[in-house]
Amino acid sequence: MKRIAGFSILAIVLSVSAIYCSKKGGEEYDELYDTTGIVGAVKYIDTLAAGNALKHPGGLNVKEDFDRIKAALLANNTDIIAGYNKLIANSHAQLSYSPNPVEKLVRGGKSREEPDADNYSRAFNDVAAAYQLGLRWKIEGNDAYAGKAIQILNAWAATCKKLSGDPNVFLAAGFYGYQFALAGELLRDYANWKPEDFKKYQQWMLDVFYPKNHSFLTTHNGACIDHYWANWDLGNIASVMAIGILTDNRTLYNEAVNYFQRGAGNGNIRKAIYYVHKDQGLAQLQESGRDQGHATLVMAMLGTICEIAWHQGDDFYGFGDNMVLKASEYNAKYNIAREDVPWKEYAYKDCDTTIMHTAPSEEERGDLRPIYTMIYNHYVKRKGIPAAPYTLIAVNRSFPEGGGGDYGSNSGGFDQLGFGTLLYTRP
Repeated sequence: MKRIAGFSILAIVLSVSAIYCSKKGGEEYDELYDTTGIVGAVKYIDTLAAGNALKHPGGLNVKEDFDRIKAALLANNTDIIAGYNKLIANSHAQLSYSPNPVEKLVRGGKSREEPDADNYSRAFNDVAAAYQLGLRWKIEGNDAYAGKAIQILNAWAATCKKLSGDPNVFLAAGFYGYQFALAGELLRDYANWKPEDFKKYQQWMLDVFYPKNHSFLTTHNGACIDHYWANWDLGNIASVMAIGILTDNRTLYNEAVNYFQRGAGNGNIRKAIYYVHKDQGLAQLQESGRDQGHATLVMAMLGTICEIAWHQGDDFYGFGDNMVLKASEYNAKYNIAREDVPWKEYAYKDCDTTIMHTAPSEEERGDLRPIYTMIYNHYVKRKGIPAAPYTLIAVNRSFPEGGGGDYGSNSGGFDQLGFGTLLYTRP
């Protein structure tokens, strides 16, 4: 990894401190390069003061979701039944699942920074299990599933003391951090999760994951600001946001909200979505010229962050005239429908090297993640936008969406929690 010796980016990273004002969504002068043809101002999402409580349960899934799902199952809705069957068939969603926590979670092992071998597969498998078991409890009402999920979460909080590895440790902090926080938030209203154990779990997230998240977003591991691709920031933004909600810490939540729209790194929503082709209703991703596996992961994380924030009253889905929808349409048109898309040349500035992306990458074209149903149903069903034709193609191609364990054994199949057909399909 290329670094600039002796150079700290802390001074140039835009402040992530909270803006204590009402949520008026005011317009401010836009100092980031313009990619939309709109000149002068951007409508930012304002944050609330630290004393304003966050909504609970208020992570990725809320009571309204489960009320809708249970009603649809009773009505024999075939789509929801297909999604539900996908969940209950997953090996991670079973009462027989046994947790495998580790004291030192390693991603980027056998390296200069960490001599021990990687063991991070234990984390992504266990948190997928906790989440899926939590979903079964919410839908089926069987406390045994909640008890098993909490057994997994308590085991990690009692055992895992640190994260370690080469720079990839920040991927572990982001992706497993946001998932562990969301699993905890999903289960926070289970009456038999002992208050003292829940507090220990909250503190574990604050002590083990958040410091790595915050460090990455403020220093980027000592690298130049554009070295790390959008996904590195997005995972850590999602983790800070989810941990803030889990621990009812408005300051952390505000940190994530502010970085997502004002941060200097590539996880800023207007850098992750690099260029809006206005006349075609499409938006090119920062990683579209890298490969399609990572480009679809950008979409997964954009959707996740938007859905979490939506449940707290913040509409990032609508940010920049529905930029996320335009990015989904671009990604699905090129990657799933396999049609041509417009291109704006992108200069990836890797510290002392500039790599020009002159076309969308063909690598991993056709990569399919369980991400599109959430995005489609927000815009078309929840918000009433008439159509999202290419996202709909991806929804149909991925039907029914599964989750961790359904897309191979490698980490990429666990980067998103999934089960969109079950969780987000709306009438």
